[in-house]
Amino acid sequence: MSTTAETPTAEAVPAPEITKEVAPLETPAPTTEATTTTTTEPPSTTAPAESAPAETTPAITSPESTTGPTWPETPADHPLSQLFAQLPEILKETDYDEVYGIQLDPTTNPFLTKLILQKFLRANANDLPKATHQLTETLKWRKTYQPLKAVDEIFESKRFAGLGYVMTLENVPTSSKATDIATFNIYGAVKDNASTFGDLDAFIRWRVALMELGLKKLELEKATVPIPDFGQGADPYMGYQIHDYLSVSFLRQDPLVKTASKKTIETLSAYYPETLSRKFFVNVPLIMGWVFTAVKLIVSKETVKKFTVLSYGEHLAAELGPEIPEVYGGKAAGLDTIAEQLKFE
Repeated sequence: MSTTAETPTAEAVPAPEITKEVAPLETPAPTTEATTTTTTEPPSTTAPAESAPAETTPAITSPESTTGPTWPETPADHPLSQLFAQLPEILKETDYDEVYGIQLDPTTNPFLTKLILQKFLRANANDLPKATHQLTETLKWRKTYQPLKAVDEIFESKRFAGLGYVMTLENVPTSSKATDIATFNIYGAVKDNASTFGDLDAFIRWRVALMELGLKKLELEKATVPIPDFGQGADPYMGYQIHDYLSVSFLRQDPLVKTASKKTIETLSAYYPETLSRKFFVNVPLIMGWVFTAVKLIVSKETVKKFTVLSYGEHLAAELGPEIPEVYGGKAAGLDTIAEQLKFE
């Protein structure tokens, strides 16, 4: 059996031939914001200061719905007001209007539209040009790649079954929310690197589908609480990622793993801003602790805050509560029983 391991350096770590090999480690893009990445993910470690909102001039925006949730009014020079005003032109340029399953429409769907725009602004520390560029590129990519369709596609069981799970957790000790979404990446389940990672396009399609499944579980379409401005509080619409390295060796790197890791990180960091709340690396050998310690010296403090390394999987329950499987210290059955996978043949 072989697998891959993703490390916070965005590169996979090698493994000896006699043991399982390491799986790609997707790392959230470093950013200067205290609560945001992700999924999956390295952005710039520096970011412009947040724009100071004007105190008087109100924004000229489309009226909010009188029946649904409303977004607090923002001044005309606020980054969100400016991006909201530019949106019609962006949608015209890209000829596409969906992100994370939400239709962007300033007139008929202003609240959810602002919710998505706020994610792009937070991911770019309120840098309007950068947020505009990332939003534009994301819309173009989603138009051509059609990631929503990937969730309903059927993948080859021998390649990807048992590698990824998504589940809903209630009353997570470290969360202020009633429910949270957790995505588990089980790298020890990779049976053959060539089969899983040899077809790079197929692997990325599966990984994007898993990402979209997690986003679907977030139910953004039901959101009623605005996302705070950059630096003013946590985004309540993000998920947990758990990367399990049980039985995975960190000693030798397979070129296929390295390529898959690089492509995964590039894709998730470019097109999935503000999707990661925290990332747990579990069953990491004690001897490899120095790797994560060294990484803390080269990534932003804000990104480091999202990382938790646990050498023993059973310690995860202290972070996520008892609803996770017994192998992680919880009281539930295995992931194959309580969590959801993609479709396989």
